[in-house]
Amino acid sequence: MDDEAPVIYGLEFQARALTAQVAETDVIRFLVGSQSLKHENQVHLLEFDDENNILNKSVYIHKDGEIWHMSSSPGSGDVMATCYNRIVDNKTETHATIWRLPTQDDGSESEPVVLDDSPSSAQSLEVLCRLDNSHGSIASILWEPQGDGSKILSISDNNIVKWDLEASSTQAKVSSTATLEGKGHPKFTSGRWNPHHNNTQVATANDSTIRGWDLRSMEQVYTIENAHGQLVRELDFNPNKQYYLASCGDDCKVKFWDVRNTDLPVMSLTDHSHWVWSVRYNHFHDQLVLTSSSDSRVILTNASSISSEPFGHLDDDDDDSDKDDDEEEKAKEPIKDGVIATYEEHEDSVYSAEWSTADPWLFASLSYDGRVVINRVPKAEKYRILL
Repeated sequence: MDDEAPVIYGLEFQARALTAQVAETDVIRFLVGSQSLKHENQVHLLEFDDENNILNKSVYIHKDGEIWHMSSSPGSGDVMATCYNRIVDNKTETHATIWRLPTQDDGSESEPVVLDDSPSSAQSLEVLCRLDNSHGSIASILWEPQGDGSKILSISDNNIVKWDLEASSTQAKVSSTATLEGKGHPKFTSGRWNPHHNNTQVATANDSTIRGWDLRSMEQVYTIENAHGQLVRELDFNPNKQYYLASCGDDCKVKFWDVRNTDLPVMSLTDHSHWVWSVRYNHFHDQLVLTSSSDSRVILTNASSISSEPFGHLDDDDDDSDKDDDEEEKAKEPIKDGVIATYEEHEDSVYSAEWSTADPWLFASLSYDGRVVINRVPKAEKYRILL
């Protein structure tokens, strides 16, 4: 059972920002943002043709500086946010802007304009709204999960700011804020909006600590002190189990937490040999966990024992009396945890890895040298989960 070869795409400049086009669930699309101090930066919209195993691209100009973080609106496929550095009065400032991708003007539904690589043909992104950074340098923009794209959070220095966007997304109004207090002016490094609890919670990381916040009161609801031995880089919530949270950090570890009891992680992985920059649960099969690291590797892990499917995929008719006894016995056997596959197509630090929102078996990863790799879950693992 041969697996298809990965598809590799290279940007002209260095890059570390990658996101799936979240609102698009029919076509496999990813957005990639470049980091260049000398040239105009770009956003590449990559559309993967699964049948022919090829990538189609659209390139847009991002005039406002080197992109450090990107996120895509869940309500509109052509709306996205970037956090970027700008040099103002010889000082570096981090700003955030909501953008719209240029679309066809013929009245048809929004489709990206497909362009070639030449700078003369590339259109600039359309500015919808620039966020006020009076609360500090904005490190990331988080969209409300499964929302209509009207509510976002900004993570900036030691502040969480909740914004309400107008229907046109041309103005943003601050609705509430929370401030991280502590010695030495602590700063947030990352955050993740919890898709459970009616979208009323967010988790943040600062230094080696993870904190949970209630967005209604803007108060902390749990704290995981010394979650990692060094800096916590990224967080992700299990999409199917409401109390489970994954984290990764500079101690080369990936940890999984039950936020109801934070004394010890429920699982800890030590498969990477350098800083772990990203961790992502599969949106559909939460036993599949994707991680990427400065060791130039992407690792796909099976964490079935703490997933919503510890015994594999269960059909709706599992209680059918006609089901074969051998199949029923086989279905009751837990799938073993462990590394499913290690992907080594990158030659530089892999800063981001993201699952497709249209295909549960496909993901993209991005390394600092601008290399994007499209890969798949091995077929053997896919069929083991489905059958």
